[in-house]
Amino acid sequence: MNHLVPCLSFVVGFWTGGISQNSTWMTEQHDHFRIFFQANDRPDIPDYLVMISQGIQQTSAFFHEPFSQPFDVYIHPNRLSLDSTWQSDWGMPEFQSECWMVASGVAAKLDLMAPRTWDSLACEHRYDDSLSTQQLITHELVHVFHGQHHPSPDFSTINGIDWLIEGMAVFVSGQCDPSRMVAVKEALRENNLPGHLADFWSGKLRYGLSGSMVMYLDHRYGRDQLYRMLAITDLTSLLSELGTTEPKLLEEWRKYMEQM
Repeated sequence: MNHLVPCLSFVVGFWTGGISQNSTWMTEQHDHFRIFFQANDRPDIPDYLVMISQGIQQTSAFFHEPFSQPFDVYIHPNRLSLDSTWQSDWGMPEFQSECWMVASGVAAKLDLMAPRTWDSLACEHRYDDSLSTQQLITHELVHVFHGQHHPSPDFSTINGIDWLIEGMAVFVSGQCDPSRMVAVKEALRENNLPGHLADFWSGKLRYGLSGSMVMYLDHRYGRDQLYRMLAITDLTSLLSELGTTEPKLLEEWRKYMEQM
């Protein structure tokens, strides 16, 4: 099937509503997405577009499907801009993000704090770590893709499958790196793991646990089944789709990890 490859030709316009009524956003139209940014970030937009394009292509190639809907990308100049957007979108006017929070993705939109600001405005992320930066952007684009194939485009009505939503993004983006897998295997040896899938997206191992479970699902059930899982809204439906039980799935995942 055709994969989405964003066109780097663009038109420049201005947009003054929605995200911040006191700011003027510049916008460029690309194939299947628009990118919004402030004037000070204009010099870096070509670099960001390369990473966005790579993330889109990687996600589409993984699932053998294009993104099904156009979406917007907002490059926020600072944390205040990012937080004000999340406060509005999530209906949480008092929300203040943690220092490691730099992006989010849902079906219609990717919000990204300008990567060149991460060294001064964020923790745990460095813009000059090109691999990790690319993986983070791809991770959020997987959420966009997932949301476009999910009954709840912003994942607000899921039940017991936070690990699946995040695990998809971790696995597809390449964040199931050796260090995370070693940490999960060490926890397995020490029998220090959550007893329920709903708890996989918690604690310091949440990326490794959730990503490795999706890795196992891909290995055991195949890519087509993994694609169909994008529409799953709750754990009961997931287990029914796979024809298994939670204890059996956990045991099979454990054996898979032990043999890696």
